[in-house]
Amino acid sequence: MTKKQKSALVVTVGYVILALGCLCVLLPLSWMVITSLKSMADITLSRGLELFPSGPTLENFVNIWKEYPIATYIKNSAIAVGGSTVFGVVCAALCGYGLSRYEFKGKAFLLNFLLVTQMFPAVMKIIPYYKILVNIHLNNTRIGLLIVYASFSIPFCTWMMYGYFKSIPTGLDEAARVDGSSALYTFYKIILPIAIPGLVATIIYAFLQNWNEYMFASVLMSADEKKTITYAISTMADAYKIQWNYLMCAAMISSIPTLAVFVVMQKYLIAGMTAGAVKE
Repeated sequence: MTKKQKSALVVTVGYVILALGCLCVLLPLSWMVITSLKSMADITLSRGLELFPSGPTLENFVNIWKEYPIATYIKNSAIAVGGSTVFGVVCAALCGYGLSRYEFKGKAFLLNFLLVTQMFPAVMKIIPYYKILVNIHLNNTRIGLLIVYASFSIPFCTWMMYGYFKSIPTGLDEAARVDGSSALYTFYKIILPIAIPGLVATIIYAFLQNWNEYMFASVLMSADEKKTITYAISTMADAYKIQWNYLMCAAMISSIPTLAVFVVMQKYLIAGMTAGAVKE
């Protein structure tokens, strides 16, 4: 076998592996879409995976909005997750910049402490969080859940931003100080635009982590009108009946914001990666 043939074989094997990987990812999504377009009778009579439903219908999407307060669930998730993402990323960016640019006593301990907080199982934190929110009268509120989600995001997001800011030369800060810029102005006008790729990656991580969270939402938000969409989907199934078509419709609706975040943020991520710190 010649060198050219070996190279072609490697490329072919790589494409086959990628195709299998895509199939593993797309198969569950395809099943979700197909099931959401079926009637309950078709699901009951189905004997296997159908690539195309025999009688596709959009009535499931109409009915689920009538029978469940989906808009309220999405609103609750948007407030808690959106607010926690903005607050958490802003705090993480400021903390990460400060840790990357200044030396102070206890800096190493603080960085290690932020990392250690991510090693504890989330289930260990439920009771302390619940008691704290009860004591400050924020249990079963969107603001309380926002604070909890932000506390999840800040430690690891701080590490992400700290690592990215460390890769930016400190000479830019020194040049800005020579020109009379304050530390905050230097961060906002000079360093932050360069750190867009890291900032976008941090936003995506924080948003996805909080949007897909279920356990704390199920414990801290007991009122039906305060449920997040992730928690609400699990309550659509009861002991007497499980409407799989409704569940898949709700899952599709829940996945739209995550897809939108990727679509919107992708261009900023690419723009930030191609942008440089060259002063023209």
